[in-house]
Amino acid sequence: MTSYQRWTLRTENTSYTVRLSPDGPWAELDAWGPHGVETGPSALDWSHRTHFITPADAAPAEYLPHGLRPFNGADLVAERSDGERGVWWDFEGAEETEGKLRLAFTDETLGLRTVLCYETVPGTDVILRWTEHTASRELRLERLDSAAVNVPVTTGARLTYLTGQWSQEFQRTQLDLTRGTFTMGSTQGVPGHAYVPWLAVQDLASDDAPAYGVALEWPGNWHITAEAEPGGAVRVRAGRVPHEGAVLLAPGTTLTTPRLACAFSPDGLDGLSRVWHRYDRHLSGDRLHRTRKVLYNSWEATGFDVDAAGQLELAKKAADIGAELFVVDDGWFTGRPDDTGGLGDWYPDPAAFPQGFDRFVEEVRGLGLDFGLWVEPESVSPGSRLHAEHPDWIYRVDGRHARLVRNQLLLDLGRTDVQDFVIGTLDRLLGNYAIGYLKWDMNRPPTERGRPGAGHVDLDAEHVAGYLRVLDHLRTAHPDVTVEGCAGGGARIDHMTLARTDVVWPSDNTAPLDRLGVQHGFLHAHAPHVMSSWVTDAPGVFDPRPRSLAFRFVNAMCGVLGIGADLRTWTPDQRAEATRWIARYKEVRDVLHHGEARLLGSPADATCGVQYDAGERTVVAALSTGRLDGAPLVPGRPERLRLRGLDPAALYRDTATAATYSGAHLLHYGLPFAWSADHDADLVVLTRE
Repeated sequence: MTSYQRWTLRTENTSYTVRLSPDGPWAELDAWGPHGVETGPSALDWSHRTHFITPADAAPAEYLPHGLRPFNGADLVAERSDGERGVWWDFEGAEETEGKLRLAFTDETLGLRTVLCYETVPGTDVILRWTEHTASRELRLERLDSAAVNVPVTTGARLTYLTGQWSQEFQRTQLDLTRGTFTMGSTQGVPGHAYVPWLAVQDLASDDAPAYGVALEWPGNWHITAEAEPGGAVRVRAGRVPHEGAVLLAPGTTLTTPRLACAFSPDGLDGLSRVWHRYDRHLSGDRLHRTRKVLYNSWEATGFDVDAAGQLELAKKAADIGAELFVVDDGWFTGRPDDTGGLGDWYPDPAAFPQGFDRFVEEVRGLGLDFGLWVEPESVSPGSRLHAEHPDWIYRVDGRHARLVRNQLLLDLGRTDVQDFVIGTLDRLLGNYAIGYLKWDMNRPPTERGRPGAGHVDLDAEHVAGYLRVLDHLRTAHPDVTVEGCAGGGARIDHMTLARTDVVWPSDNTAPLDRLGVQHGFLHAHAPHVMSSWVTDAPGVFDPRPRSLAFRFVNAMCGVLGIGADLRTWTPDQRAEATRWIARYKEVRDVLHHGEARLLGSPADATCGVQYDAGERTVVAALSTGRLDGAPLVPGRPERLRLRGLDPAALYRDTATAATYSGAHLLHYGLPFAWSADHDADLVVLTRE
């Protein structure tokens, strides 16, 4: 076996080649890109001359520990009981099977064996990477990243990432990194509102450069760090962040890190988004073909003021306009007149449902609607019966005050007894009532995160394991129930969650232009069929410019359509318009959810949209973000939205107007839109003739 041994993993359209370094016992990236990119000198090769750093510090290493890589950022820091923190390993061997690769390294002196794991995902251009650490003596892992990814750049890197805050999630943000370090992450026990565990890297030399992407599959604490290193390469490290600062690895045990999904597209950020969309569809499995029903959620109409009569009134109006599902949000259970009580006591309030909750559910379903319910099983109110009976179930630190966030405390879901309680509660609700949809919310991060008397435990990992155990139980025990993931909006959206849910809630902000920005960023990382979006009456928070009901519908139809407005206040004309939009949505829902999506422009443009292609149909959701107060200047021309990916020689007919365009026309000039104060959005369906 030579030091130049190489292995190539192939996805549908890309190749990923790893080799053993000629400079030392580590693996490094040789090539990553379209098929055939591995033939020729490596673009990541370098002179192998170093000054004041080691070869490992300069190499495009796949994974290196502190010890071998002492200066430029290690991916693994392991410490033994005598305080020794260095790892100096030797290559043990490789296991290669179809679409999988395992490279093992061993430090016998330290007592650690690390395996770098690779796996391709069939039907996608995604490669999964993770590491497995096995100890023969007790070790303390201070850093345990999943993988490192190297990207060759010439003049620096353009980083694209998704930022925000509550009610302003998924804002597409860019940073040019020529030297230095960029890092983002969360220690809130969930991915968080501030950053998404997703990053794209492009070469600064071109605006439409090929795009490399990573996404960490972990619904707990995490980080992604990009370093522009000496010699011009950019190296991205990603992994989970233990709440305790380190993880103790007992002799004979193995720790497996979260998977890092790695993706490449030669077609820039837009092409990369479609790679991620295909991966989301892969994660959905057979549930991909489950119809995402048009829902009505009562939260923005009634808040905590929930009773059978008021909910049924809304349900009747929702059914009349074409909704297929009615979801009762917060406020349905005992002790919940506001957000100061009730959490943990998951029984329908008999005062709100005097004829019984089962009778209420039957009446909703009698309207032709499926029925859904909101829960927040990880939280507990201090005055609840659950808290009185099990005060030890909350996260707490002895001798310290337990702060309230949103007037509630957080259950220690890492405990098996807490998991069993949550599973039993959900089984009871789903078994006693005809519930077809469950919205799982989570509205507070852990603060005093401790488990008195438990010693040194990995609380973050245990909470994640408990969360996943409950979701896995739901999928197995209640396979027909549609599950929505939510955490105060978009604070817990990652691929581990998406693999176990049907839709997710990107933001609590449903205002039209605000929501447009949220969804534009979301669709860079995730697919339309998992993006729940509502039509409401909410005014803008960050962009208060008014937009029409049509704008709100077209915007919401870019994903999974829902309604959240108080339909009791809508005029007959508004309800009639809503009925028409919902009917149009149902006609093209399969294209929107299963087609190839292309982002057309951005909310910063006067006209932007999303294009969906499936078979012979192309659907374009077009939205005007510009000024609408006046006619265009004479002679005036309509706005144009250039489409992409069409056949230039084919003809495309607008099913509403019968106008016919060549593919070349739509690609070069674009689809015309004459915007006005009364017409600021449109949904165009084109059929290929």
